[in-house]
Amino acid sequence: MSKLPRVTGKEMVRALQRAGFVEDRQKGSHLTLLHPETRLRTVVPIRGRALGPGLTHSILKQAGLTAEDLRRLLK
Repeated sequence: MSKLPRVTGKEMVRALQRAGFVEDRQKGSHLTLLHPETRLRTVVPIRGRALGPGLTHSILKQAGLTAEDLRRLLK
């Protein structure tokens, strides 16, 4: 398994939007994203520091993406 890149919440949202996700709703500092075709849904906390590796893995799993997909979307 390849190492996960360290990303902030804003970077994760930008990558997920490039993958086709759109903003569904926001409550406080948590943004819910929805993919209109696959109906997959994930929640990303928007905060100033980098997301932990466990949270990053969980978000990618909910979104149906891999670490390699994330690297490609961040470029």
